[in-house]
Amino acid sequence: MRKPVIAGNWKMNNTPNEGAELINELKPLVKGAKPVVVVCVPAIDIPAAVKATKGSAIKVGAQNVHFAEKGAYTGEISAKMLKEAGVTYAIIGHSERRQYFGETDVTVNLRSRAALAGGLIPIICVGEKKEEREAGYTDALVTYQTLIALSGMTEEEVKSVVIAYEPVWAIGTGLTATDEQANETIGVIRKAIADKYGKRVANAVRIQYGGSMNPKNVKGLMAQPEIDGGLIGGASLKAEDFAKVVNYQE
Repeated sequence: MRKPVIAGNWKMNNTPNEGAELINELKPLVKGAKPVVVVCVPAIDIPAAVKATKGSAIKVGAQNVHFAEKGAYTGEISAKMLKEAGVTYAIIGHSERRQYFGETDVTVNLRSRAALAGGLIPIICVGEKKEEREAGYTDALVTYQTLIALSGMTEEEVKSVVIAYEPVWAIGTGLTATDEQANETIGVIRKAIADKYGKRVANAVRIQYGGSMNPKNVKGLMAQPEIDGGLIGGASLKAEDFAKVVNYQE
């Protein structure tokens, strides 16, 4: 059985103090939660988030990680730095990083491998734009993105990563794929991994849905056999809403 991962992506929201307040409000609401609970916070918030989560089961994630261990990369943060700061997870290749900051499938692979080498668990984002889905390219695109992202990894490394399927057309739009659409596409991702690395590896990989999961649709999505959690945007900015997603089984 794959243990679900519910990760909140705060994006560029919450100062360190605001973030600590949100976590402190969240902690009693998700105490004893069955899924793994992660808050992926802005880099400046990491020390406050790590301090606030101390003594709880909530893990802290970063929203990016650089592919070099050190060097002349102004503004970047390495996996080693994040690990030492208390970070466990790192989002890599989010659609907003691809759209606004030139992230490519190749750099997603480099960042993911660096995260693993530095002791972090990458949450690798893949997904299609609206016009790509309408043109019938969804399956081919997510297969390609997944295999490039995992290129060069060992079977054990692949088993440890988390993949987030995020249909780009559903990010921040209020739209969401139907339960069946999300399950079908995540099944395509899992099949791509199985074809490359074998069913045993594919069955171990946790694949989240990352397209506007919220308290209203979480039960239906999480009832699907291929979906192993969610990468939550807007709903993660309110403790009560995020807790309802985490506690979807109750």
